[in-house]
Amino acid sequence: MKKEHWAVLLVFLILFVDQLTKILVKTSMHAEEMIPVLGDRVFIYFVENPGFAFGMKFGGVFGKIALTLFRIVASFFIALYIRKLIKRDAPLDVVIGLSAILAGAMGNIIDSAFYGVLFGESSFGTVAEFLPESGGYAPFLQGHVVDMIYCPILRGTFPDWLPIFGGDSFTFFRPIFNIADSAITVGVIYLLLFQRKFFKEI
Repeated sequence: MKKEHWAVLLVFLILFVDQLTKILVKTSMHAEEMIPVLGDRVFIYFVENPGFAFGMKFGGVFGKIALTLFRIVASFFIALYIRKLIKRDAPLDVVIGLSAILAGAMGNIIDSAFYGVLFGESSFGTVAEFLPESGGYAPFLQGHVVDMIYCPILRGTFPDWLPIFGGDSFTFFRPIFNIADSAITVGVIYLLLFQRKFFKEI
């Protein structure tokens, strides 16, 4: 199979799984609902991210639209770069890593661009409706990204002798993320760890 076919297949598979999980969570769980998956270490925990990573906001409505447009432009240039590398016969591993990053970016773009139009609002005790008669919860480009994977793999208490944090409890890993975020993270880490030599040579 040609490298471009591998790239398209990977992007399609990641987008399919990402959007399937998000739609299932969005239409079957209310906001802040948590379902244990592996004891007290892995949960499906439905939250919506209105802005940057970890729920950070940026500049209100204008900032939200600007962020979504930036994601779209960045994804376009990543796609062009992948195409360029394929033409230059770059290693398949590099193409796969960049394709995972592209797919993750596209997955979150879909949420930001369309979910506000397609879904009703999720709230405590209320599950969102798909294509509600009253319209979606936000205009085009102002939707929220659906996050649902929560893995607090380590919990404990800082020792009392530690300055500032002594005696406080801590949880690692706190961020709540989705399949698209995972694809971006895995793609970036893989390229940094195993493909640095290629990027130094080009």
